Amino acid sequence: MNFDAARRVLEIEADAIRRQIDGLGESFARAVEAVEETRGRLCVTGIGKSGLIGQKIAATLASTGTPAYFLHAGEASHGDLGMLMPGDVVLALSYSGETPEVVRLLEFANKRSIRTIAFVGIPGSSVARAAEVAIPLEACPLNLAPTASTAAMLAMGDALAVSISVHQGFREEDFAALHPGGSLGRKFLKVRDLMRTADRIPRVAASSPMTEAIHEMSRKMMGITAVVDGGGRLEGVISDGDLRRTLEENPERLRQTAGDCCRHSPLTVSADAFASAALETMERRKITSLFVLDAQGRVEGALHMHDLLSAGIQ
Repeated sequence: MNFDAARRVLEIEADAIRRQIDGLGESFARAVEAVEETRGRLCVTGIGKSGLIGQKIAATLASTGTPAYFLHAGEASHGDLGMLMPGDVVLALSYSGETPEVVRLLEFANKRSIRTIAFVGIPGSSVARAAEVAIPLEACPLNLAPTASTAAMLAMGDALAVSISVHQGFREEDFAALHPGGSLGRKFLKVRDLMRTADRIPRVAASSPMTEAIHEMSRKMMGITAVVDGGGRLEGVISDGDLRRTLEENPERLRQTAGDCCRHSPLTVSADAFASAALETMERRKITSLFVLDAQGRVEGALHMHDLLSAGIQ
């Protein structure tokens, strides 16, 4: 197969995107400021291929911390203009700059003092003149590939979205919070997001007989139980391994209390610790469970390795 045509298209699109770098300037900075200053959302609008690109840009903005939505320019004049609210900012997309539906939407926004931004291929076009801020797109000067304009528009939308998020201090953790189902979201899950709480926590009072501790371990199916004092503070733990060692060393100890038989100063974790760090600790120390303590040393949760692996923590 001859790849010349494919290579040529990719070269044209890559060149179109590179030209946007040289085109960055005052208008781009003003666009970022306009979005940062808004009290509402960013309304992305367009029609045809520009509309499809607009949907992607709106999604990128929303996922990077900028409230955004897409409004089809063709549907806007048929009732959908009600989506546009005072305090919003409009981002209009039109490579030709002469899309009538987009011009009408910008005029509607201007009459209501709604700030407007436009991505246009022709600086002196109707769309450019109607927008408060017009950002020129430098696509293919010989118009050799119709895909070059959409590639440039999409790249500029990504640049705008990321620039806004950086200026607003949007962090990797914030991105993860908006993508809880993704790998990055799982990376930033905290222990409190996965720990067992309330009646699911295996625990007995230090004064409880060992028979009750064994029953609690079996009932909660974690292979371990916390041993707490009257205030709920952790005194120690009893695990399946501890129980086996007790039976081997002195079976008569099973007649004692949980407080007499527990292992003191066990490894614990904070609810605010990252779940990935808890898993690393378990693997390094070759244990399968951790109890979660609050600032006063009270047991507020329990975490099993299965809880972490089931959530996709690695």
